[in-house]
Amino acid sequence: MSIFTTTTRISKILLALVISSSSLISSNSFAADNNAEQAHENIEVTQQNVTPEELAAIYVLSEICPPLLKKQPGFEKGYNNLLKDYLPQEKKPADYLSNLSQQSHFKAVLKQARDDAKKAGDQANLEICQDVVNYQPYK
Repeated sequence: MSIFTTTTRISKILLALVISSSSLISSNSFAADNNAEQAHENIEVTQQNVTPEELAAIYVLSEICPPLLKKQPGFEKGYNNLLKDYLPQEKKPADYLSNLSQQSHFKAVLKQARDDAKKAGDQANLEICQDVVNYQPYK
């Protein structure tokens, strides 16, 4: 195969990648525009049921984030905001979640969340922990 043929072939592949990625970007931006319009239309928000998996993941954040963030200020505030949004009916959501973590029916879900956090690795977990630091309450 000549260099010209190889170059032409690579150019065609790159062109196909550019076209496909630009169509993905435009479809995502169209979806974002639609979501923004729908967000303005949605007036009433109802509390969704929180799954045990979500609660376990939130609890695991309390275990992994302080060491990863090296006691960075703001984690506790962001974490408490997150808890209040997910457990609005609880007066002390951190205590509730701590007690839940001790329940036998919750231990398997909690183990899975811990395993998932280990698989994700420190860098991915650090990014999530930073999001918690910056978490703003929904209301």
